[in-house]
Amino acid sequence: MRLEYPAFGRIIVDGKTYEHDIVVYPSGRVERRKKWLSKGKHGTSHKLDPEELREYLKEDFDVLIVGTGFYGYLSLLPESRALVKGKEVMELPTGKAVELFNELWGKKRVLGIFHVTC
Repeated sequence: MRLEYPAFGRIIVDGKTYEHDIVVYPSGRVERRKKWLSKGKHGTSHKLDPEELREYLKEDFDVLIVGTGFYGYLSLLPESRALVKGKEVMELPTGKAVELFNELWGKKRVLGIFHVTC
C-alpha cells in the first residue's frame, strides 16, 4: 500500500484519490473518517474525540499515525490518547504522516487517520 499527499484537500491511496479525511486500517481497508462524531460534541472536527476514535479500533495495530492536516490542526484529546495507551502514537502534519505511514507499512501493523485539509 502506498499513500501520497499531493495537495491540500487530497490524498491518494494506491492510485485512488480521496477528497475527504480517511482512515486506513492495518488490513489495507480505507474508509471515510467519521469526523461528525467529534464535531457534534466539540463544535470542530479538529479534536479527535474518544467516541470517534473507538470507531476505528476494529483491528489490532502497533502504531497509530494521525495526519493532523496541512497546518496541523487535528489533535488527539487526552481521553482519546488514553484509549491507545501502550501503543505507539505519532501525530504529524499530514505530509510527514504519509511519509511515515509508507515507511512503516509492511513492517508494523499501522492504523492511519488522515486529515486532508487544514
